[in-house]
Amino acid sequence: MKPRSSRKKNKWLRRTLYGLLSVAVIMIGYAVYQAITIYNALDNFQKDESESRFQSVVDKTVEAPPEWEGKERVNILLLGGDARGLAEGEVARSDSMIVVSIDPVTKRAHLLSVLRDTYIDIPGHGKGRANTAITLGGPNLAMETIGDLLGLDIHYYAYADFEGFKALVDAIGGVYFEVEKDMNYVDNADKNRYDIHLKKGYQLLDGDKALQYVRFRHDAMSDFTRTERQREFLKAVAKKLQSTWNVVRMGQILESVQPYIETNMQVSDMLKLGQLGLKIHVAGSAQVPPMELLKDEKVGGASVLAVRDTEALKAYVQEVLASDETAADTEGDADESSGKPSGPVTSKPADEAEPAA
Repeated sequence: MKPRSSRKKNKWLRRTLYGLLSVAVIMIGYAVYQAITIYNALDNFQKDESESRFQSVVDKTVEAPPEWEGKERVNILLLGGDARGLAEGEVARSDSMIVVSIDPVTKRAHLLSVLRDTYIDIPGHGKGRANTAITLGGPNLAMETIGDLLGLDIHYYAYADFEGFKALVDAIGGVYFEVEKDMNYVDNADKNRYDIHLKKGYQLLDGDKALQYVRFRHDAMSDFTRTERQREFLKAVAKKLQSTWNVVRMGQILESVQPYIETNMQVSDMLKLGQLGLKIHVAGSAQVPPMELLKDEKVGGASVLAVRDTEALKAYVQEVLASDETAADTEGDADESSGKPSGPVTSKPADEAEPAA
């Protein structure tokens, strides 16, 4: 017969073992739950045809985008639109278009803002403003149109409306950012729900204030400075996501934004890009076309932005993608970390007029 002390010790060991096993089971179960949450949220980003906001305009003749193998440069077209006041089945123009170009080898990303009034060839539809391609053939046509303009293969798109943008910023807890000046604009649509009233200074921007900031264009440079603000704010969002990433938080963020986001990415693609996104840094950004390649033209009495030299534009894009502003300018790093725009455009070419709204 074992001594009483030995029996107590064995009983204590069994309880400890059972306790550890219980904790392990709970932790594994929680990890599985979070993984399922993330997977389901990502899966919901790719909408069925019946759920897609683009079902009425999808052009079946447009070629499918090229596949990304995972090792070559990947290009993603971010599309933003204002869906207010649209009839059923009508698609909003993509008034915000940013190509995120990522080199998985160097871990460098570049942001290219496409001016919405750029007058270009839209495959199968003649010439038109860049922001109308999505209304004629859906995101695939927008990808093909912008890819042809820049000389890039666009692999993926992600579309969000106003509410999707606000949900993302709120889900990450807002972003501290330098608002470079007072911004005020009264928007009478939707009972002034989207009025813009921001004060100059470094401040925490929640989803509502962030939307005001990236929408503002009511100054001398209109869309030119607006696209720059959008790029700078996107950099700040990327930094916030990288610095605060964890599985639980990511699951919560994805669940918050998934009703508003639409993309052609498969879950496997999103997971690969998500892993890559934690390692990259934004090496540069630019407006395309640049000022020197723009000229003002009138089409049907309306102002549009024509491209002076399409081949020169493609060469310019390659120059941007080969650059690394963060390596050349340590001051630029400081500006980015504060969220402060690092060089607003202050002048435009003599022949440039205000673009049409």
